[in-house]
Amino acid sequence: MFINAARLGLSFSKLQSFCQVKLILPGLLKIQSVKNMSTEKHIDVSSSINVKGAFVRKESEFRNEIKEGGEFPPESGRYHLYVSLACPWAHRTLISRKLKGLENVISYTVVDFLMLENGWRFNENVEQCEKDPMFDAKYMKDIYHQVSPGYTGRITVPVLFDKKTKKIVNNESSEIIRMFNKSFNNYCATDGQRELDFYPENLRSQIEEVNGWVYPNINNGVYRCGFARSQEAYDLAVHGLFKHLDKLEDLLSKQRYLTGCRLTEADIRLYTTLIRFDPVYHGHFKCNKKRIVDYPNIWNYLKELYQKPEFGETTNMNHITKHYQMSHTSINPFAIVYIGPDINFNDPHDRATKFPV
Repeated sequence: MFINAARLGLSFSKLQSFCQVKLILPGLLKIQSVKNMSTEKHIDVSSSINVKGAFVRKESEFRNEIKEGGEFPPESGRYHLYVSLACPWAHRTLISRKLKGLENVISYTVVDFLMLENGWRFNENVEQCEKDPMFDAKYMKDIYHQVSPGYTGRITVPVLFDKKTKKIVNNESSEIIRMFNKSFNNYCATDGQRELDFYPENLRSQIEEVNGWVYPNINNGVYRCGFARSQEAYDLAVHGLFKHLDKLEDLLSKQRYLTGCRLTEADIRLYTTLIRFDPVYHGHFKCNKKRIVDYPNIWNYLKELYQKPEFGETTNMNHITKHYQMSHTSINPFAIVYIGPDINFNDPHDRATKFPV
């Protein structure tokens, strides 16, 4: 595209701030590409494929911490959470926020479940979604580019945002839930919630050991199955997934939660994958060797967690099923949402009788 900069009243340096431009003749410029605008194509998660056809998840890039005396100190009303109700990583943060009684301390905005070429978008016409309250942005990528001009990484949720400095604090869910666990204890709604600790000192080695095999093989394992682009990559991922579901079934036959008799962050992290497994991952991601309902101990464990209000009330199956099946057009090109399965997560569970406190 060629333009006459003088006629438009634009300087060469001004154009360089949002375009890549080349000077052809005095005053005549060629626009080669536009920087950081909503026309940029979203970097889809399924594009992270290696030479063997395996999906390799990229690391989150904003890794700041909320702590006393730091750049981002804990304050009530200062921080805002951007989430998708469909996203298992974002779901972790909503559960943790509710468990710790931080609903009136940390506000949040839900993005549309439909994620196409421009990525996560704000759409007040979708249930539980609303306009962006910070910049009136149209897409989540606009917020990333607003606070970090020139950012070229993936646009993800959750995002923990500082309303005072207008900066992204962190976009790594595992770190956000640990901040919610401890950093805001002075602001928890009740003393009981303040005393809750989902990453206790005496269980940290066990939590890290469990997270160490649950994350690559189950949390991320379902994505490695679904986004595989070769039989070899799929076979490696799917066998690893079901091997570790068998390991999980055995573990939960002996104890109520992943590290024993106490609910920890390991359970929060696992729940958001298990609750999506039968409705979505089993069919959509080809994880169809067995269902969660076929594992007696995992199934009863999942029902117990779902029936806790912090877990069940933050679970939205409409967003979950529609997001995966309508957004992943490389897997489901006609975006047809299948009808089932019928699952009642409120059926009675046996965990309390099997493992009384």
